[in-house]
Amino acid sequence: MTNAAPSIEPQLSFPERLDAAEITPAMRSLWLLSAGLIALDGFDFFIIGVALPFLQRDFGLSSVEVGAVAVAAIVGSLLGSLSLGPLTDRVGRQRMLVVDIALFVIATAGTAFAWNALSLVAFRFLVGVAIGADYPISVAYITENVPARARGRMVISAFTFQAVGALLGAITGLLIIFLFQQLYPNSVQPAIQYAWRWMLGVGLGLAIGVAAFRFSFLLESPSYYITRGEYDAASKAASILLDEPITLTPQTDPPDRRTQLPYSALFMAPLRRSTFLAALPWFLQDIATYGIGIFTPTIIAVLALADQTNFLAREMAAARGAVIVDLFLIAGFLLAILFVERVGRIPLQIIGFVGMAIGLLLLTLSNLVHSGNSSLILVFLGFFVFNLSMNAGPNSTTFLLSGEVFPTSIRASGAGFAAAVAKAGAIVGTFSIPILEHRWGVPTLLIVLSGCCLLAAILTYLFRTPASAASTSLD
Repeated sequence: MTNAAPSIEPQLSFPERLDAAEITPAMRSLWLLSAGLIALDGFDFFIIGVALPFLQRDFGLSSVEVGAVAVAAIVGSLLGSLSLGPLTDRVGRQRMLVVDIALFVIATAGTAFAWNALSLVAFRFLVGVAIGADYPISVAYITENVPARARGRMVISAFTFQAVGALLGAITGLLIIFLFQQLYPNSVQPAIQYAWRWMLGVGLGLAIGVAAFRFSFLLESPSYYITRGEYDAASKAASILLDEPITLTPQTDPPDRRTQLPYSALFMAPLRRSTFLAALPWFLQDIATYGIGIFTPTIIAVLALADQTNFLAREMAAARGAVIVDLFLIAGFLLAILFVERVGRIPLQIIGFVGMAIGLLLLTLSNLVHSGNSSLILVFLGFFVFNLSMNAGPNSTTFLLSGEVFPTSIRASGAGFAAAVAKAGAIVGTFSIPILEHRWGVPTLLIVLSGCCLLAAILTYLFRTPASAASTSLD
């Protein structure tokens, strides 16, 4: 009788272990860390829309200067995404998280105590640099450290906190305006001089809270260590992440031929198509998203509150409208979480862009209806369709795709480049909207933005890749 040789069970690679794992406390913590700064992103980008009318009166800003204040953080975000994304691939996700949050706290403090328009622009630029770094860090951090089956839901649910931050910004503005109305019922001057400082100061408090939590949990991505050949460090990080002892070696996770890709690989075959898919629709989306989002209170005031002459009452009503409108943002994200794995990234993105175009056309129609109640209904219906479609589709899927379509060694670089291109679109939208609204009027402007959304849907279809509908592996 011949004894059979004992079978040796092959060791699983880190991606295989990760995909087989349950969601661990470490995964939840890194998700919450990424979601925290995304919430600050939403708060800081959108609180400025509520604060701008007060800033304009306090500093006597022209329409061009209003655009500069609004766009400063977005310019910083562009440069932060473009430069700090590649740096994240070089020095690691964990180290950049520390630098990121420290910069955010310092810059946010500066905005609350700015002494003139120039200083405010400078500090908001630095806030933007920190936010820009957070896009590639967060998407790489979550994408590399959660099971494939949960990746879409967890990335999008983290990005949902942008809408939570935007809603918190609108509520903050509403409460502060109400407070100044109660404290100074006979004078608008105190609100003009100090309300915007209080609004931006709340952002500082939130940044300090997120910083405290971020420094309580720091964990590098095991995939990052593997690309560098640091298997001991990768084993320790993987053991913490998966909550069990794990040993990773070159045999379990051999070096990939793409681990040393240069930055230029983003624009060469076979990654060029993925780069276009990640960047171009996001660029067009952000023209509409930030142009409409930052100036939501202003647009509501123009379309629905044109007869209101009292400054504080008008801004109070606009902020209240922004709170209601921002609820649709959260509802859209919840739909994205529900459908992203069922429908797929690409179909969801195309449907969302078409819905955004329809919402903008409804807003345009509201300006042509002369009945007060009908006009108001169309305004909020337009915002409902626009915000719901945006977050159920492209505002979720562009962020998700930017982390899924690139290999690990160049993931933060690719996501950073896509985010930078997107922020270029945000700059176009934010800076040009107050100028074009003055020259063209709101209806014409909304039609142009609707065309941008339809073009983005077409580009999404043209640059789609077989793997982009739903990603199932890290590389």
